[in-house]
Amino acid sequence: MRVAILAHEKFPDGAKTAVGVIRYGDQDVVAVLDREAAGTTVDEHLPDVDCDAPVVERAADAPEFDALLIGIAPIGGGFEESWRPDVRHAIESGADVVAGLHYFLNDDEELSELAAEHGVELHDVRNPPDDLTVADGVARDLDCEIVLTVGTDCSTGKMTTALEIVDAAREAGLDAGFIPTGQTGIMIAGWGIPIDRTISDFTNGAVERMLRQKADEHDYLVVEGQGSLFHPAYSAVTCGILHGAMADSLVLCHDPGRETIGGYESFPIPDPAEAVDLYETVGSAIAPTRVVGGAVNTYGMEADAAAETVEAYGEAIGVPATDPVRYGADDIVSEL
Repeated sequence: MRVAILAHEKFPDGAKTAVGVIRYGDQDVVAVLDREAAGTTVDEHLPDVDCDAPVVERAADAPEFDALLIGIAPIGGGFEESWRPDVRHAIESGADVVAGLHYFLNDDEELSELAAEHGVELHDVRNPPDDLTVADGVARDLDCEIVLTVGTDCSTGKMTTALEIVDAAREAGLDAGFIPTGQTGIMIAGWGIPIDRTISDFTNGAVERMLRQKADEHDYLVVEGQGSLFHPAYSAVTCGILHGAMADSLVLCHDPGRETIGGYESFPIPDPAEAVDLYETVGSAIAPTRVVGGAVNTYGMEADAAAETVEAYGEAIGVPATDPVRYGADDIVSEL
């Protein structure tokens, strides 16, 4: 599928969904929409990916595409009206629109009528199944090893780490699968349940359902974590995934450049060693679990500084650590 990705004023650092799809998805990315970066190419911003698609100002400037992906997930998941002309153009051109927002495009009267008129689909990725139930508490009984990525904050690389672990495990000859719990992971994998949109009572059950669905297909299931136990807004979804997954192993993801929770500067990020203790304690309240590895985001660091940061992080949490993008996830897979 040929896709264009909307990432206005956010590409690449503020467009996690766009970068995730470009790096790990199997779609053919033909353009990125960003008014500020127009005139460049994707690989100028992401030199480690094999994608030279143009960055253009608007959808009308992009090569022909089959779907427009909203590649931004702002706090609160709202729809910015400045995106409407691009979405409208995509629909009128016969392209589907895929969005991972809390604002559902299908509930937008203008866009839904326009989509019906042109025979295209609006895919609201963050719309969970309507038949979810509470958990049965059986994830630990499944015949597979369950790994969960957790973090000291949001946007610390939990999805990236999960995908890199799956890739490294497969390279090592292990049968591993990915369990997507957020809009970007769902866009990449083509399936999943958006855990941050589920009814609270059903959050654990939603995670358990996905694990039960895939347990017979893989020996290892790596669950994409969300949020952080330390986050004043998103801690609930983190705890729901932690208890619903009943993970055998945890991988703690961390951004060493932060001292406070992103967007909540009065809340300090805890020491990584304290984070290990809390995740193991809270997780083990349901099923015994332990942190087996750490993933640290060294994006933008020089090579020596990155190596020193990773080494220090591993020493701080007492388990092997890596930057999975820069160095791979082999050390974590060895622990598994």
